[in-house]
Amino acid sequence: MSDSPVRREPWHTLTQWTSARIALGRAGGSMPTASVLEFNSDHALARDAIHMPLDTSALRERLAEAGFDTLRAWSRAQDRSEYLRRPDLGRMLDPECASSLRADNTQREGVLTVVVADGLSALAPASHALPLLEMLRNGLQRWTLDPVVMATQARVALGDAIGELRGAEAVLMLIGERPGLKSPDSLGAYLTYRPRIGRMDSERNCVSNIRPVGLSYEQAAFRLLHLLGQARIVGATGISLKDNSDNALGLQGA
Repeated sequence: MSDSPVRREPWHTLTQWTSARIALGRAGGSMPTASVLEFNSDHALARDAIHMPLDTSALRERLAEAGFDTLRAWSRAQDRSEYLRRPDLGRMLDPECASSLRADNTQREGVLTVVVADGLSALAPASHALPLLEMLRNGLQRWTLDPVVMATQARVALGDAIGELRGAEAVLMLIGERPGLKSPDSLGAYLTYRPRIGRMDSERNCVSNIRPVGLSYEQAAFRLLHLLGQARIVGATGISLKDNSDNALGLQGA
């Protein structure tokens, strides 16, 4: 008989398959101390991820070393506090950076513009954007990769304005997702065909939870490359484009 005051849940073995907070056990009428401390630690990491700024200089240097040209952009939100209080400002491009983003031609067929943005977790793009970009670059066919645009205080819709200025056929926004208690570094990828200001969320496809303990870089790149090819055929993304990349993967392995 154990002397520990903690009562272990009979289904505790399932925790080996998930990082979710399940089967925490009980210590009398309360949670075990270890579970409480773990919760507080995870909560602190999530809060830090939201408020931590994206080190654009360091990321730009790493991208340059990997052979990517870069541009800079930022939203109309002046600082992190305003960004969190005013989501609308995070969707609008600051006019000061528009001139440096404007391409020579109004529409450039076959151009994919990738935007790497801080979003709600700068930790996510800082950790995962580069390895994902390298896999995407290696798999691109019949697409020209535009210089990577690094955007700060950005929401997903900021990519529409950037893509329109770049004259891109498609824009891919790699952005930090809202941190969870076990996922402070989750990267989201939002693909929009024929980007322009005013596009709705229903007009883009999302590949979520990109990180080593979530959706791997290889799996995410495969899904995004498949969606890119299908978007050109359909002429749209979002609700008009069903993600059937799982079926394509099965055919590829057959």
